[in-house]
Amino acid sequence: MRIDSHQHFWNYHPDRQEWIGPEMGRLKRDFLPEDLYPVLQASQIDGCIAVQAEEHLRETAFLLELSESHPWILGVVGWVEVAQDNLDELLDSWSQASKLIGFREILQSKESEYMLRKEFIRGIQKLGSRGYTYDILTYPQQLSAALTMVDKCPNQRFVIDHLSKPDIKSGDWKAWKKSLQPFGERELVHAKVSGLVTEADWKKWDANQLYPYLEIALEIFGPKRLLFGSDWPVCLVAGEYEQVLEVIDSFTNQLSADEKEAILGGTAQEFYSI
Repeated sequence: MRIDSHQHFWNYHPDRQEWIGPEMGRLKRDFLPEDLYPVLQASQIDGCIAVQAEEHLRETAFLLELSESHPWILGVVGWVEVAQDNLDELLDSWSQASKLIGFREILQSKESEYMLRKEFIRGIQKLGSRGYTYDILTYPQQLSAALTMVDKCPNQRFVIDHLSKPDIKSGDWKAWKKSLQPFGERELVHAKVSGLVTEADWKKWDANQLYPYLEIALEIFGPKRLLFGSDWPVCLVAGEYEQVLEVIDSFTNQLSADEKEAILGGTAQEFYSI
C-alpha cells in the first residue's frame, strides 16, 4: 500500500490560516478531499494521513468528519493542547474515533522550553499509554530540546515532520545533521521525508538540491523509519504533487524493492497502525 503520510485540508479563512502570507497566494482557498483524491489516483497513492493545520479542537473534529466520509483518509493526526489539565477527559471523548491515530502541536512557533515542561511531558506520556503517536514539528535549533523530550518519554512513538525543516535554500546542512543524528539511536523515533521543497528556493529548486538531505535522513534512520509525505497543499507554493512524489520515487530507486516500499507506505502503515 502506498501512503501519503502527511497532507492537510482546510476551509480557508484568513484568521484561521494566518500563517499563509502574501507570497503564498495559491493557498488562499479551500483544499478538501475532492481536490486531493484525483491527484492521489493519478499518482497511484492508495490513501493518506490528514494532519492538523490549525491549533484548535475544531480541527480534530473537522478532520475526523472528513475521514468518516472518505475511506481513503486512513488516519487523522489531530490537535490537542497536550499540557492541559483536562487531557484525559478529551481523550476519553475520542475513544471511539478509530481513525484518530495521533496528535501534533505547532512546536516550531513556540519556545523550546515549551516541550520540556512537566505538564507537557506528562501529557505526551498519556498519549503513549493510549497508543497515540506524536508528530514533532520543529526547526533544527529546537532539536536539542526535542531530544530531551523524547528521552523523557521512552515508550512513546514519535515522528519528526519535514526532517525538522533544514535550511535547504542556503545549503547549510552540517548543524542540522549534527542535531538530527542522535534521534537515529532512539528506535521509536521516525522521520517524514516531507515538506522539503518549501525549505528550498521555491522558484529554482531541483531534485539534486534535495538528495543530500535525503541521503542524510537515510543514513540516520534507515528506510524502515522513513515515511513519504507530500505536505499537500503547502507544497504547491514550490511544486506540484507529482514533482514532490517524483523526488522521493527517484531517490528510492537506489534501494531494494522492500526498502522503497517501506518509505512509500509500509513504514507509515506500521507506524500509524493502519
